[in-house]
Amino acid sequence: MKSVSPGSLVYLNGNSVVVLELKGFSEAIVRSIETDETSIARISDLRSKHSLEYIQKADNRHLVSQDSDWQSAVERFEIISPLLHMHSRTAEDVKKIARKNGKGITTIYRWIRAYEKTGLVSSLLRKERSDKGSLKINKEVEEVINAKIEQVFLLPERPSVLKLYKEIKSECFKLDLPTPDKNTIYARVSAIEEKEAVKRRLGSKFAKQSYRPILGKFPGADYPNAVVQVDHTPVDLIIVDDLHRQPIGKPFLTITIDVATRMISGFCLTLEHPSAHSAGLCIAHAISTKDNWLANRNVDLEWPIHDKMRKIHVDNAKEFHGNMLRRACQQHGIILEFRPRGMPNFGPHVERVFRTFMSEVHTIPGTTFSSVKDKLDYNSEGKACMTLRELEMWFTVFIVYYYHHKPHRGIADVPPIKKYEELIFGNSSTPGIGMPLPIEDEETLRLNFTPYVERSIQRQGVVIDNIHYFSPVLKKWIGTKDKNQKAQKFIFARDPRDISAVHFFDPDTNKYVSVPYLDNTRPSISLWELREVQKSLKNEHRALISEDIIFQGIAKMREIEVASIEKTRLAKQQRASEKRKRRFAQRRSTWSAAHNKDETAGVAAVAAEIIDSDFDEEIQPFTDVDIS
Repeated sequence: MKSVSPGSLVYLNGNSVVVLELKGFSEAIVRSIETDETSIARISDLRSKHSLEYIQKADNRHLVSQDSDWQSAVERFEIISPLLHMHSRTAEDVKKIARKNGKGITTIYRWIRAYEKTGLVSSLLRKERSDKGSLKINKEVEEVINAKIEQVFLLPERPSVLKLYKEIKSECFKLDLPTPDKNTIYARVSAIEEKEAVKRRLGSKFAKQSYRPILGKFPGADYPNAVVQVDHTPVDLIIVDDLHRQPIGKPFLTITIDVATRMISGFCLTLEHPSAHSAGLCIAHAISTKDNWLANRNVDLEWPIHDKMRKIHVDNAKEFHGNMLRRACQQHGIILEFRPRGMPNFGPHVERVFRTFMSEVHTIPGTTFSSVKDKLDYNSEGKACMTLRELEMWFTVFIVYYYHHKPHRGIADVPPIKKYEELIFGNSSTPGIGMPLPIEDEETLRLNFTPYVERSIQRQGVVIDNIHYFSPVLKKWIGTKDKNQKAQKFIFARDPRDISAVHFFDPDTNKYVSVPYLDNTRPSISLWELREVQKSLKNEHRALISEDIIFQGIAKMREIEVASIEKTRLAKQQRASEKRKRRFAQRRSTWSAAHNKDETAGVAAVAAEIIDSDFDEEIQPFTDVDIS
């Protein structure tokens, strides 16, 4: 259809319509022939009958044809092209083209009809044989081939096609059957469905990872906090301690990401390896409001996402299988869902965040890069300059200023913060879910996601890892029995970063109460320090480990730490002093070499200089010397 005008018969969505009137350049008023209804249609949606037939009959063989076949079709088009543009084509014109190109007249007419039927060069491609795919060899030989493919080729040992051919050849010889050609066997193997071949030869897991489609949308993640993913990773950065700014190793990062909006809802940075504690702290941070968190770090941008999530999606690491995390999730009505084993594509969102974050970390002094190959001879420890607290601040800024405001390809290039606003407040077509209210008791929430132990309460209070804790609130529970007349056990939550106090869950009030050391002169320590001193005492074969011995060990460890830092400082000073001495000695040696060329002249010149400089003045007597 070259043009459309009032009165034209055209097609709209496969239905016949008549154009009544054109409305500008883009729309037309049409009337349906079948229903006699009048409507406004876009001119770009109108089709002629020829176009409709083209849609029905056209193929896309140009996408899959071999280069040689496609080139042949193009050459055929170039042969008939002069005839296609003739207004009054005659038989003599066709004969001239046929003679010029050495083709039959019938062939030229057949090509013209094929092209004019669709208007596509692909219609000039050679048609496939009607008997393609049918078997032309002996039926018994075909049975041997199929049997050997099953028995020999589709095995986990993955034999070659040549091995398969030899087996088929041997079997045909035994049965007095004609041996098929080697190319026939290759063709049979190529005809096997690739997914099935991979499954049989390489295993179901490999086949799933290679051929199972990755869904474009995580199931159930339709609104903020419907589904969050939690995972850990080591940070490619060496950090330094707060006091002496000395390298202390790489930290570990735990984050939660909201799948619907791609917002990072919480994180936790620790020096300890991933554990139930870091996972719990991260989840508690995700649920809590961030206003105080940001204010304490002088960040004046919003981080609005908070609230209990409906589902937490995690991998199968042991820290996610602990009793504490399971109980805490059950307590708050959160579904804890584990990723199917061997299915890494079920956790892509959090992995992408890690990659984005690490690409930024690799620009910070002290980075270890992603591999030794990338690191080359870069001195990570020598360049390290950021403390754990500073890295935490840096990551907070990275989240609220950069990541949340950067267009995200996974949500149609919409920034996560904008997606969150849209789902919370709604848009012109979809109402929002509304802004969630803050959690009333965030401290209790945090303690619910903190590792706990169960202990009975005795007259001296409670003993955990040989350390005594006591508070008056424990008095009423001293010596309490359970229904089996055994010592009743109570829950004590313990923050591994500071175990100078534990948090007793009071069964009467259903609240946590802080319980400090029985001996309040003891210093605050971490669970890591406690484990280290216990390990050291065990190596010393101590039969009895008491609280006094533990804190003596803690004091010695800290003294050793301070002493080692001081020794390191003095050693650095000593090395610097020795370096200066070596440099000065080298200078003296250089000076000597320069002066040895004429030692006598040099000495005389120096003597003359001394005389001229030191004895040039008139010498005065000592008038204040008493010689009597």
